[in-house]
Amino acid sequence: MTLRRADFGEDFTWGVASAAFQIEGAWDVDGKRPSVWDEACRNGRVRDGLVCLDAIDAFHRSDEDLDLIAGLGVDANRFSINWPRVYGDGRGPWNEAGGAYYDRVIDGCLARGVEPWVTVHHWDLPLALQREGGWTRRGIVDDFAAFAEEVARRYGDRVKHWMVFNEPLSVVGHIAAGIHGRIGPHPMAALASLHHMNLACAEAGRRMHAVLGAEASIGTTNVFSLGAPFDATGSQRRMQRAIEALTVDAFLDPAAGRGYPFDDSPFLRPLRRYVRDGDLEAAAFDYDFMGVQYYGPFPTKKVPVLGGIPVPRLDTAEADVRSTTKIPVEPRGLIELFRRYRDHPACKRFVVTECGFGMNDRMVDGRVRDDLRIWYTRNHLEVVREAVAEGLPVDGYFQWSYADNIEWVFGRNGRYGLIYVDYDDDFRRTPKDSYRWYQQLLTDADGID
Repeated sequence: MTLRRADFGEDFTWGVASAAFQIEGAWDVDGKRPSVWDEACRNGRVRDGLVCLDAIDAFHRSDEDLDLIAGLGVDANRFSINWPRVYGDGRGPWNEAGGAYYDRVIDGCLARGVEPWVTVHHWDLPLALQREGGWTRRGIVDDFAAFAEEVARRYGDRVKHWMVFNEPLSVVGHIAAGIHGRIGPHPMAALASLHHMNLACAEAGRRMHAVLGAEASIGTTNVFSLGAPFDATGSQRRMQRAIEALTVDAFLDPAAGRGYPFDDSPFLRPLRRYVRDGDLEAAAFDYDFMGVQYYGPFPTKKVPVLGGIPVPRLDTAEADVRSTTKIPVEPRGLIELFRRYRDHPACKRFVVTECGFGMNDRMVDGRVRDDLRIWYTRNHLEVVREAVAEGLPVDGYFQWSYADNIEWVFGRNGRYGLIYVDYDDDFRRTPKDSYRWYQQLLTDADGID
């Protein structure tokens, strides 16, 4: 069937997304202080080592990149603020030189008719705060809220769409594994951090609203990976539910004032020791939208005695396809999560803030033929279109990512971009076939077959 932009409605937001650490480079320019990920590069925790200190040099190429983003025909560009670039070692003062970079990006977006959607925090915790305990320290709640408040004050005159925190679950995973310290496991540190992140996001949201006023739209983003197969029953479903309660509901329920789903997940129960009087009320915040980070589900298999266990293969999918970061592909997971969470009080509306596919792209004769990424994007958009037609409250889709970048611990291994970055030729940008496909979808009224 033909896919048309008009199928999604006039109020649907189309965009692309990125994160500061993954694209900017300029790791020590204009007074920027080190982050935990800068340190991870130097400590060998990132594949290919120091490549992330340059990333894709977006700091020095913002005009070129914004021209390419605007050329797609998107409505919005989602990007994040690098905490130690603008706020020193975590508690200020504001770094005017570092903050000017984001002024240029915001103004550049608006000049090109592209709405800036800002993520306050996308994992780049200042190294100085990490050395004080990072997210395991309760004082981080006020540190983060003060940073978010100042970011809102500096850019709120031009930015109307905000995301407080990108994927707190992923940061919990980094802490559990010891990526920024002694190699894990660290389950209790992870649970303490999970609770502090919930408190920090809510307090940041309140302070941002006080600065920005009622017209601003403040959301956040969370991982929404459900257990598959989606029709599992019995012990297999109970196992899935225990994992989903930890990975999804442990963030949504506190925001909605429901507390933690301790009854559903034994993995969460030790967190009780970190909850103080008044915390469950303090963790509540009325988000205007919930950002959905979706790449695929976590497959499970029913086995005797154990009931259900996670497995690497997704046998129920249309095709056994996985990205370079080993995430299985199942577009139906998107509509499944919309249906399951449509009535959750933290999810008044959904925006797909990340969705994309990692490949080992190659340039051949000046062209990158990434048909598999086009297949992935089309299938997921067809599911989003189905959700819109069904009346499910989803009104935005952001492709991850506008360009290849540093894929965290994977380094340069695994390209997710619509634009190819040639690391051997001064970071030269080349639009891939997927860029042309997305561009046609967004700019051709007849759509794309």
